[in-house]
Amino acid sequence: MTIKSNSDLLQGNAAVELAATSLSVVIPARNEAAGLRTILPKIAELLGNAEVIVVDDGSSDDSAAVCAEFRVKMLRHQYPMGNGAAIKSGARAATGDVIVFMDADGQHRPEDIPRLVEELNQGYDMVVGARGKGSQANVHRGVANKLYNKLASWMVDQEIADLTSGFRAVRADKFRQFLYLLPNGFSYPTTITMSFFRAGYAVAYVPIHAPKRIGTSHMRLARDGIRFLLIIFKIGTLYSPLKLFFPISMAFLATGLGYYAYTFFAFHRFTNMSALLLITAILVFLIGLISEQITLLLYKDGG
Repeated sequence: MTIKSNSDLLQGNAAVELAATSLSVVIPARNEAAGLRTILPKIAELLGNAEVIVVDDGSSDDSAAVCAEFRVKMLRHQYPMGNGAAIKSGARAATGDVIVFMDADGQHRPEDIPRLVEELNQGYDMVVGARGKGSQANVHRGVANKLYNKLASWMVDQEIADLTSGFRAVRADKFRQFLYLLPNGFSYPTTITMSFFRAGYAVAYVPIHAPKRIGTSHMRLARDGIRFLLIIFKIGTLYSPLKLFFPISMAFLATGLGYYAYTFFAFHRFTNMSALLLITAILVFLIGLISEQITLLLYKDGG
């Protein structure tokens, strides 16, 4: 698909595309009053007939007052439950056949929504806004996202341009099939992306530019490091556990055989360490095999 650079022409064509689509826009927000004040008027101007749902995840600012100024449906969590929990609340309440998820911090531009929906209308089940160079908040997050993308691409044998982008358009019925799998935290994009690939649904990526966020980020460096490790294992266990566990098992096996060869020729004995490494190789392989069967059960209805 050729992406048009003329924004006026794109917005004009968007009316035709969106007219045939029942559209809901879900915006999770926690203390994002400034961002909502910026994006809600643009959404109203661009997508006048779309259902707009703001999920207030326990905000302590005047987010509710900002939403009251516009024609939006507001859902409120009594306390902060997490970005993923807000996404799930919004997805359950949405009435559109297509749901667009976007952040309230100004990093996702309403002008890009027609591009996502237009691509979705080409026969895809989910279209993700893929952030380009200069769109990452900082260097360490940009490096982490590149690692996420490489690992996920290896797992699914397809190019994944942006695994963690929260800006996406999805077919509502297919998205709701995986609500029970989505975590309440920030890693919902990873989970839903791998779930769609695992179920054999068509996923596309549209390049976007994400401006600097409005306000203060809820992400923290130390927590991001732990989150990175968790996402690595989540990717593996969600899509094909054996593809992750088998190389680890082979590494233990090779180390165990190598150490056994060393001790046999050097000391003519089979050591406890060799036995431990070989047993670990078997156990890791069996864990991967069992996880693979559990994964098949998880996706038996979606696939």
